[in-house]
Amino acid sequence: MQRVITLLEIITVVLFTVQSAAAQTNKQLAQTILHDKKLDTVLAKAKEVLSKGFNAGDGYPQVWIRDFNTFIETSCEVYSLDSIRKNLLTFLYLQQPNGEIVDGYVLKGHVTWGDPNMYYSSIDTTHVGFKNTVETDQETSLIQAIGKYISITKDTSILYEKIGGKTALERLGLSIEFLLKNRYSNKYNLLTGATTQDWGDVQIEGGAVVDIDSLTHWSVDVYDNAMLIIALNNMIRFAKKEGDKQQWTALKERTATNARKYLWDASKHKFIPHLYVDGSPFPKSFDENKIYFHGGTAVAIEAGLLSKKEIAEVNADMLKNVKLSGAPSIGLTLYPPYPENIYPGSHSNKEYNYQNGGDWSWFGGRMIQQLVTNGYVQEAYDEVQPIIDRVLKNERFYEWYDRDGKPRGSDNFKGSAGVLAKAIVMLRDWAKEHQ
Repeated sequence: MQRVITLLEIITVVLFTVQSAAAQTNKQLAQTILHDKKLDTVLAKAKEVLSKGFNAGDGYPQVWIRDFNTFIETSCEVYSLDSIRKNLLTFLYLQQPNGEIVDGYVLKGHVTWGDPNMYYSSIDTTHVGFKNTVETDQETSLIQAIGKYISITKDTSILYEKIGGKTALERLGLSIEFLLKNRYSNKYNLLTGATTQDWGDVQIEGGAVVDIDSLTHWSVDVYDNAMLIIALNNMIRFAKKEGDKQQWTALKERTATNARKYLWDASKHKFIPHLYVDGSPFPKSFDENKIYFHGGTAVAIEAGLLSKKEIAEVNADMLKNVKLSGAPSIGLTLYPPYPENIYPGSHSNKEYNYQNGGDWSWFGGRMIQQLVTNGYVQEAYDEVQPIIDRVLKNERFYEWYDRDGKPRGSDNFKGSAGVLAKAIVMLRDWAKEHQ
């Protein structure tokens, strides 16, 4: 008598067939990645650039924490770990009495610009600090950078280095307290900052440009709050006391909940650009929510704010925006750009210029990283190609590119080199597991 095949057996065979096909596809992709010599070349170039120190790029002699945070992992492979440790701690030596962390620093006597708002410290009398106060990511960038340093080196002693009578870990806690006291909306329970283009450091209204002033419109955006969530993940990991762990966990959960509640537009599967604390700088006729912030969205994915389905949707949206704009790569800052005359005081108000629709590998590379992390490896490999190709063509890691693919800004921009190096390593690690 012929045996009847059960529904369960049919389902099992189908699933096995699908899994086998997926495994074969993964194996083919893994082999493609492992044999891509272009990735080898760009990774080697990135390591060469990052072996030369910590300044942001050839056009920036200063050490900036928001940049350092994005290339520290590769720096740990190619540079003195003792020097990296000292550079991280220098930011805490220059910490202000209110807990504020500077953007960056230089040796005294090496200041090459006229800034009356320099930062000094009685603990470190050899360096001078500076800060673009329109931003709210310096404190969180330092916490993240120290977290990456510890993950690579296992040197937890850095957290207990005594600086002015306080441990480094205590000082990191003070830096978060600074944000909660000075850059926080109690109405929304989210961080605030000046109104900038996505993750940028140029305020919309012009005025003091990189510094808050009487023209500043305070707002909430996803980038600053995603950076806080990532930093809090580190603080939870650093904490030895259960009370500290609970404090940071509660703040993280509250921030994530409110970021979704107030900033995520589910109908358009995108984050709104800004939530204004006390009035918008734009005319009522302007619909700012038509603008899609790419960089802040990539960091939001890293912070765990989006589901896997939502990640696929926003990646598709970004690719559509790249095509519509004519931009070279997924590094497109935002789309559509802010209209040129919507805020005539800003120096970067031209469409597709600088942070207003320029193409930045510094953030495009972060999107590639998150695609790999979340299992979209084919997409990551495809989308990194234009970024890789332009590095090879120009033989530099430029700061940004215009719509025609022309390199702009600082060359050998270490932030770009760092995020691409990490993206390549992530692709290679995945490929080695699936070959």
